[in-house]
Amino acid sequence: MHPAAHRAPADALRSRPRLIATDLDGTLLHDDKSVSDRTVEALAAAEQAGVEVFFVTGRPARWMGVVSDHVHGHGLAICANGAAVVDLHRGRRIVQVRELAEHDARRVVHALREAAPGVTFAVERTGGFHYEPSYPPVHLDPSAVVAPVEKLLAEAGTDGTGKPFTSQPVLKLLAQHPRLDPDAFLTLARLSAGRYAEITRSSPTALLEISGLGVSKASTLALCCAQRGISADEVVAFGDMPNDLEMLGWAGTSYAMANAHPDVLAATTHRTASNQDDGVAAVIERLLADGH
Repeated sequence: MHPAAHRAPADALRSRPRLIATDLDGTLLHDDKSVSDRTVEALAAAEQAGVEVFFVTGRPARWMGVVSDHVHGHGLAICANGAAVVDLHRGRRIVQVRELAEHDARRVVHALREAAPGVTFAVERTGGFHYEPSYPPVHLDPSAVVAPVEKLLAEAGTDGTGKPFTSQPVLKLLAQHPRLDPDAFLTLARLSAGRYAEITRSSPTALLEISGLGVSKASTLALCCAQRGISADEVVAFGDMPNDLEMLGWAGTSYAMANAHPDVLAATTHRTASNQDDGVAAVIERLLADGH
């Protein structure tokens, strides 16, 4: 028998949804980045029942191998916090881009350099990931250009193959600080640069993720749902970190994981078990059992 899940209020599960939107890290995935057998079965059962499943994540397309084998039906994922829609059936190809304008990215860099001395940057483009020499060496791309961010955002810049950066839209700007508290850094960044871009976080460290104005998991999910004739009331969403807040607020029914950030727990009505205890799968199983 599966471990007991936190049971949701009955009124949250009156009918079967048309779409399930789930974050990955800290939500669908275990801490070791695996997908449990129980979750694989629940995702397959949902799609067999006619319920679409969207993975909605801050991850770039190149990090979607963790779930590529568990895609059914539509095969689409929303990546980079809404900046890219990715076809997981076709080599993780980006099929829609909502870019961060480079002039806005440069404004953010300037504002954060003044507000938070010691900040370092990386740039996620459709063609790859590039970073400053002092950027923390985590998940770094060996083919990346390593240079000051001003060069990485320069109009005449090129990648390691000589391809111009101008042909590769910016999906995200990342800003990391070695000393600041993560939530304090987020607040400071929004105050100093929030007029130029959307700023959020999903890491336990002081790492910010910066997208174009109006770009979020929620806004891209809303566009994808509108294309399918699906309303917010027909969507169930799951998340655990501040970059999930807009999505959880938009969806008709939302669940915070037991391990969620305090802001997520405060902003959502419904709860499920932790990612380690397959909280998403537990709710899907109940939705399919109770729906009609």
